[in-house]
Amino acid sequence: MNTLPLLRRSLAALALCAIAAVPALAAPPLTIGLIPAEDSQAMIESSRQVLDSLQQQLGMPVKPFVATDYNGVIEALRSRKLDVAYLGPFSYVLANQVAGVEAFAVAVTKKTGQSSYRSVIIARKDSGLAKPADLKGRTFAFVDPTSASGHLFPKAGLLQAGNDPDTFFGRVIFSGSHDASILAVANKKVDAAAVADRILASAIAKGQVKADELEIVWSSSPIPESPMVWRKDLDPALKAKIAKALANVKDLPWGDQGVLNGFQPTSDAAYDVVRDTAKVLKLDLRSMK
Repeated sequence: MNTLPLLRRSLAALALCAIAAVPALAAPPLTIGLIPAEDSQAMIESSRQVLDSLQQQLGMPVKPFVATDYNGVIEALRSRKLDVAYLGPFSYVLANQVAGVEAFAVAVTKKTGQSSYRSVIIARKDSGLAKPADLKGRTFAFVDPTSASGHLFPKAGLLQAGNDPDTFFGRVIFSGSHDASILAVANKKVDAAAVADRILASAIAKGQVKADELEIVWSSSPIPESPMVWRKDLDPALKAKIAKALANVKDLPWGDQGVLNGFQPTSDAAYDVVRDTAKVLKLDLRSMK
């Protein structure tokens, strides 16, 4: 009796059993960097439902990461410790330069239905201020030195009109928040202020201020929302899955943007307006936090 075929079958069966006994290697996680906040745990929790949705759709672990500042997220992307990140418009432009990443998606919220917003300069209607030139010598409120709509874009707009904010206004303050600037104008604490149009609309909707008491004296070009970015060297098939999964994320809260209506595609070119603004301001993007 030839026992060789039987031996071969036995060895094959043993090999299959051995392979089956070895646990499958866990899939490597998709690492996602988030815009830093004072409380990193709160930042993660405010994004948890979106991250959970991604994990379920992709069928792989999704691991969030929050650095102490934007530069920490950018460095993690550069050193390939992160695959994807959520960055501000200015920090994205820097990351594109130094970390080999590209913007691919941007959130669309149910509240606005848009993926961009504007900076506006507001004044009281009874102030007689109707255009930027009228603001010479007046008191003015910016939000924060690093705020895109509350400082950087309106400052660039004023400079392009030949008005240097450092000498144009009688007095300048940084209020610390868009809401504070809006109320400062409404309550005649300052003559005018630069704020985000969506936050102004929210303040009006909440009854904090009355629309018929305020005048928009200047408006910026559309400012692209904070993008989702990925490393350019990610596997193309994984990129396609990530983009599709984000587009499917609806009716979930996303940080301070509110309830999502999905993420729509974007591109690096959408942020040229940010680059142009940085040039006008002679801004060192590496100093941005």
